[in-house]
Amino acid sequence: MKTKLLLFGLLFLSINIHAQELALANQSGKYGYITKTGDWQIEPKFKVAKNFSEDLAEASNDGKTWGFINRKGEWVIQPAFDKTKEFNSGIAVVLKDKEWFYINTKGEPTLTNVSTEKLYDFKNGFAIIRQEDQVGFINTKGEVVVPTKFKKVFNFENGYAKVLENEKWGLIDPSGNYLVKTEYDGVSNYYDGNIVAQLGDSHGLIINKEFKIVSGAEKIWDFSNNSEYTYAKKGDKMGYINKNGEWIIEPTYDKARAFINGLAPVMKDKKWGYINTKGDVIIMFQYKDAEIFSEDGLAPVKSSKSWGFINTEGQLVIEEKYDITAGGFSIFQKNNLKGFKDGLARVKEKKSWTYINTKGEALKDLWFDNLELFN
Repeated sequence: MKTKLLLFGLLFLSINIHAQELALANQSGKYGYITKTGDWQIEPKFKVAKNFSEDLAEASNDGKTWGFINRKGEWVIQPAFDKTKEFNSGIAVVLKDKEWFYINTKGEPTLTNVSTEKLYDFKNGFAIIRQEDQVGFINTKGEVVVPTKFKKVFNFENGYAKVLENEKWGLIDPSGNYLVKTEYDGVSNYYDGNIVAQLGDSHGLIINKEFKIVSGAEKIWDFSNNSEYTYAKKGDKMGYINKNGEWIIEPTYDKARAFINGLAPVMKDKKWGYINTKGDVIIMFQYKDAEIFSEDGLAPVKSSKSWGFINTEGQLVIEEKYDITAGGFSIFQKNNLKGFKDGLARVKEKKSWTYINTKGEALKDLWFDNLELFN
């Protein structure tokens, strides 16, 4: 029994090490990866590198030839490609000798018989295919699961994909079945059962497969940040609706952002403050700009040029001296997170980047020329 427990413990430890999140960092012109403790997991030794995806990261020793490394910094796929894209669903698109093709995690060509005029990245188990001016989807076996019958499609998110057919938008599942028929002039992604749609000049929600108009709405944002409430525009002013399409806070603000931790940043008379879900002002209008709260209970705000962080009581707990520009340095960065996640926030002071904790302390007092988000 002890032997079994020991083996299980070692396996669990191995899995956790394998899955450890890493952040791409540039120091003195070389790229490596740090852990959330501020230690180098992979020493800065690459001329250029990209973020990890599915435990593999694109890297290059010379900036010309690309391969893939694992989270130990070992070459899993030797640098042999002119260009690469990240792995998703165990498949990546690469370029070699002027030809784009798919490879598996061993670096071997795969799905060589896919009939498409362009190779698209996989995402969540599916990739777009194109025939003339029509698009559809294949799965990771290269099988056509959605025929090329749509004018435009987006990748699957939360189990559904937006599609354009006969100049109208809808949502389909991975088998091509319609969750929302293609009869709308606009449709959002599916978030916790919430779907925003536009039909002619009317804006509303799709509830129980029926379109419900939100009275007076000129635009409605999706529910990606909050499953209960979202913000909407009416008469050039911003307010909030619930998932039933009812106004819970009348549009009186010039700008608005999502509710997190019961508070949302709103702007009035060129100043930002925070309100609760009843519309009460909890943090006075005083900031030049303000972002949503994180789950850590802190939000980025700025009174002039630099950002600091306040708590949910409006107290400035980290002084305003940072830049929090989303997207980092990588042209490949897609994550626009601003503020804290899991107790750390990426910030820039002067020309150097670091991670700070919720006390405002720099991670091991380490500063980098460039720094990415953990993944």
